Amino acid sequence: MKILLREELRVLVENTGKPAVSIYMPTHRAGDIGQAPIRLKNCLRQAEERLIDSGLRAAEVRQMLEPTQKLLTDVYFWRHQSDGLAVFISPVLFRYYRLPYSFQELVVVAERFHIKPLLPLFSEYGLFYLLALSQNQVRLLQCTRTSTRMVTPESVPRSLAEALKYDEPQKKQQQMHTAGTGPAIRHGQGVGKELDKVSILRYFQSVDRGLHELLREESTPLVIAAVDYLHAIYRQANTYGRLLDQGIEGNPDRLSDEELQERAWTIMQPYFERGRAEAVRRYSQIIGTGMASNDIEQVVLAAYDGRVSELFVALSVQKWGQIDLEQRAVRLYEERKQGEDVLDFAAEHALIRGGTVYAVEPDQVPGKGPVAAILRY
Repeated sequence: MKILLREELRVLVENTGKPAVSIYMPTHRAGDIGQAPIRLKNCLRQAEERLIDSGLRAAEVRQMLEPTQKLLTDVYFWRHQSDGLAVFISPVLFRYYRLPYSFQELVVVAERFHIKPLLPLFSEYGLFYLLALSQNQVRLLQCTRTSTRMVTPESVPRSLAEALKYDEPQKKQQQMHTAGTGPAIRHGQGVGKELDKVSILRYFQSVDRGLHELLREESTPLVIAAVDYLHAIYRQANTYGRLLDQGIEGNPDRLSDEELQERAWTIMQPYFERGRAEAVRRYSQIIGTGMASNDIEQVVLAAYDGRVSELFVALSVQKWGQIDLEQRAVRLYEERKQGEDVLDFAAEHALIRGGTVYAVEPDQVPGKGPVAAILRY
C-alpha cells in the first residue's frame, strides 16, 4: 500500500489501462474482519457485472480483479484500517489506500479512474501534515479535520541518538538522557557537556532529508509540534516550502496523535478558511476579464493545459460527456452515456498541475454553477 500524495494522484490520473475500476468504502480504524471484507466482496461483484456488461470476457475480468480478491482473506490487512478504503484497478495498475476519511460506498467503471471522492483530501478541510519533534521521538502524522494517521517514513531518524550515532567513533559509546523538556545532557567516558544547537541542527537536517523523499512533490501544509526552543532550530534546517509559521509549543511526547491533531486543527481551520474566502473574493473581482471562468468546456481544457490556479467544483454533481483533446472540444450529455464526468477530469488535472481545488457543496461554488476557475493566464 502507498501513501496517497499528489504524485500518487498523478499516477492514477495518467493510468492508460481501460477500463478503470474505482471502489470507495468506509472502514473502521479499530479494524474489521467481519463486515468490511463482505462490503468489498459486494463491491467487486458489482464491478465484475459492469465489466462483463461492457464487453470483457469473464476470464479477463477475473484476471483483472484477482489482486483485489486476495485482500478479502488477508486478516492483517483488515485489522489495520483507517476511516476509508479506496481501491483502483485497471489492466495495468492496482492501487489501494487506507485513508483518514470516511467514504460513502461507491463503485465506478469508466475509461478513467474516478477521483472526485478524494478531492476533500486535497482541498479545503483536506489534508495537512503534523511533524511532532523531540530529542527522543519523531512522528509525522497525516491529518484531516477529524482524523489522523501515522506516516513517518523509514528514512527519518526516530531520535537524536539515532541521527547522530555515526557522527564520531566516541559518540557510539556515549549515552544520553533528557531532563524534562530542557536540553539533553550527554555522558560518556567521564565527559559531560550540554548538547549544543549544532548537534540538534544536524539532527533536524537529517529529519528534513528523510522527509524530502515523501514530501518533495507535495504542496500540503505542514505544522510542527515541539518545545519552544526547537521551533527556530527546525526552521533553520527545513527545506519544505509549506511549513506554517505558527506551530504547537510544548513537549509532543506527552500527547497522543489525536490530541496533537486537535491542537493542530485550531491552526489549520482559519488557514483553510482564509484561503477559500480569498479565492472567492478574487474570482468575483476578475470574472468577465478573461482571467476567470465558469464555462465547463473552457474550464476543462484550461485545467488540462495547466492554466487553472484555483478551481471550485461541486462535490455532489456529475456532468457526463466526451472530451476530445485533439479537437479541443468537450461534448456534454443530457444523461449518462459512454464517457466520463468532465468535472472530475477538470479537478484531477488542476491538482496534478499544481492548482488548488476547493471541493464544495453546489451552493458554495461562485456563480452558482457546478464549476468555477481562476486562471493563471
